[in-house]
Amino acid sequence: MKSLSFLYESNKPVISFELFPPKTEQGNLHLFEHLRELINCRPAYLTCTYGAGGTTRERTLEVLTSIRSLYPHIPLASHLTCVGNTTDALRAYIRQALSIGVEHIVALRGDPPRGETSFEPVPDGLHYASELVHLIRKEFPQIGVSVAGYPETHPEAPSSAVDLENLKRKVDAGADIVVTQLFFENADYFRFRDRCDEIGIKVPIVPGILPVTNLTQTRRITSMCGTHLSPRLVRRLEVYNDDDEGQYAVGVYYAARQAEELIAQGAPGIHFYVLNKSRATAQICRSLALFTPDN
Repeated sequence: MKSLSFLYESNKPVISFELFPPKTEQGNLHLFEHLRELINCRPAYLTCTYGAGGTTRERTLEVLTSIRSLYPHIPLASHLTCVGNTTDALRAYIRQALSIGVEHIVALRGDPPRGETSFEPVPDGLHYASELVHLIRKEFPQIGVSVAGYPETHPEAPSSAVDLENLKRKVDAGADIVVTQLFFENADYFRFRDRCDEIGIKVPIVPGILPVTNLTQTRRITSMCGTHLSPRLVRRLEVYNDDDEGQYAVGVYYAARQAEELIAQGAPGIHFYVLNKSRATAQICRSLALFTPDN
């Protein structure tokens, strides 16, 4: 099994998508309808997250099992957090993920469970994502590992310098790549990438992009993850407050230009937060010659 960093060794930008396990059977049907179009974009791999506190952890494995049966050639990654997990439970999850064909783990500390303001590990649990990376590298060396980076600084970090030191610990523990939290100003990514290089983080820094198709929904998402919406994007979206298609068109254009500039300035690829939909992301991929299926 090859590491995630291997996927980024070619000169071509790497495209990848993040999915989440639907809560209903109808949502599941919609996911797999959209997945057909996303697969046509030829992603290098897919990731699947799960709910806060591990609430949809088993559903994540079910979704990944279904994807594996339908698309056996697509590398798969599962999110895994320290929240609510003993060390043995983490080991058990990784073994189960490996048994269904998952090749990579997105190693995260995870957010505090709903209603709690700070993270507390369970007895015999792990405190930090760097400890989870270390566990995977020591006991499951065959699996690839990615970790999260925060161009605008993790909301719990006391400073950007401390946040960057925490990221370096994760990379030094054995992470293959860093995938960023979503952002809307490319300058934030370029600044973050340069600071990672200065501190000695040499793995690929993959930008995470969310195509905005609904301003209200995106405001809710950004409020939870500490990301700031671009004022320029908000102004354009607000012109179409009562026009869903207008907001969609603005968001797709903005994300396409983001991706175009990122690739032109040396980003190793784009990780799209697709929200289990395909229309916007597939349109962006088609609009960029670098990502066309025939390339």
